[in-house]
Amino acid sequence: MRLSYTPHREATKSMVYAGMVAVVLWLLMFLSSMAGMNAINVIHPYQDGHTWVFDDPAVGLTREPFVSGIPAMIDALVANIPHAKHGFRLLFSAQPFPGYQVDLSFVRDEYGGSWYRWDAEHMEGWLCPALFKYFDGPPPKLYAKAEPL
Repeated sequence: MRLSYTPHREATKSMVYAGMVAVVLWLLMFLSSMAGMNAINVIHPYQDGHTWVFDDPAVGLTREPFVSGIPAMIDALVANIPHAKHGFRLLFSAQPFPGYQVDLSFVRDEYGGSWYRWDAEHMEGWLCPALFKYFDGPPPKLYAKAEPL
């Protein structure tokens, strides 16, 4: 049996194809909006003098210092990493990931940066506006893990 041509069948095919194209275009726009935003970010902090700093040429940072409580948090985090002052790998994300060691909770904004609390260690520290090189705004939670290089 041979099906005959009907304008209705062709119109339906056209609508299905148009819908598929719309979905693909939406997906491409969504993915392009996420470009540059990794789910897990990686930096390599080290000590310069007695200050924890990091470089990230991808976002234009050189010897960016950690200040106001964050150095004490880093000291606690890397206590079991030999020679950490010469550099270590710090993975961080706004979402939990396998093996994370630290979860920090947003407390408040101040001076263009954000205060976070590490409840497990009863510590609080301020992350400067460089945080916004990695996130659009202060995430409610930050998760982190320190590893030797």
